[in-house]
Amino acid sequence: MSGRTTNPADADRLLTPAEVAAMFRVDPKTVTRWAKAGKLSSIRTLGGHRRYKASEVEALLHGLGPVVVPPHA
Repeated sequence: MSGRTTNPADADRLLTPAEVAAMFRVDPKTVTRWAKAGKLSSIRTLGGHRRYKASEVEALLHGLGPVVVPPHA
C-alpha cells in the first residue's frame, strides 16, 4: 500500500487562489485569469471569493487538464 490515502473529503477540498498559485508557482492573479478564461473551474463563496476543487487542480498539475503553464522568460 502506498503512503498516500484516497480520502473523498481530500479530493473535494477547496483551495484558495494563493494555494493553487503556490502549486503552479505563478501569481494568484494568474489563477484568477485561468478561471475567467474557463481553463480552470471555480466555485464562489458567499463572500464572492473564488475557490478551486483540489481534485481538479491536482489533475491539472499532473498534466491531465487544459491549463498550460507558460515558461518563464
